[in-house]
Amino acid sequence: MDLLQRNREVMVRFQTMINTADHNLAAELIDAQASFYALTSKEPLYGGEGYLSVVEMLRKSFSDVRWEIVDMAVEVDKVAVHWTCSGTHDGPFMGLAPTGKKFSFGCMNFYYVNEQGKITSDVAGQGLLGLLQCLGLVPAPGA
Repeated sequence: MDLLQRNREVMVRFQTMINTADHNLAAELIDAQASFYALTSKEPLYGGEGYLSVVEMLRKSFSDVRWEIVDMAVEVDKVAVHWTCSGTHDGPFMGLAPTGKKFSFGCMNFYYVNEQGKITSDVAGQGLLGLLQCLGLVPAPGA
């Protein structure tokens, strides 16, 4: 299998990992030394467990949250993914009471992949703004 196909498959499996919070897949797909930053932590989070801690925090606020790959651009050492994130705001989120609103928004992430096919970093776009707009907590442009 060539590296581009391998990286495509890594991202499809990554989508399964975040939608199921599968700790075994997280350990397999994410390098243990990979560091991630989240709005909920001033310190970096490491490896698959760190990444899943953010997913699990989101599930407390949006119990049915789902990520779906819309498109991806793949290179030997990185993958750009256009995601759709959807769910229902049915738990407290960053101090905001549940609104019961359903949401769906797009976001972009760039994932860097090492020679072993493990994710070493994730650079996220501004998806959180889309979520806050969908929930009516921040006005959308032109609204």
